[in-house]
Amino acid sequence: MSDLTAAISLGTVPVEKAEEKKPLKPCCACPETKKVRDACIIEKGEENCKDLIEAHKECMRALGFKI
Repeated sequence: MSDLTAAISLGTVPVEKAEEKKPLKPCCACPETKKVRDACIIEKGEENCKDLIEAHKECMRALGFKI
């Protein structure tokens, strides 16, 4: 028996785990729509950016966030 086969059969070789995917945080989701939305709100005010706000909400919903 080879060293590798012996190590595997004895369980001394670690089994590689699939890289666990961390859940996406709301603050990091949809950076493209968030950046444009935030800039618009700062420059023009929330009432003048409703289409961009809604676009960001739709992006968030598409990723599974309940908004």
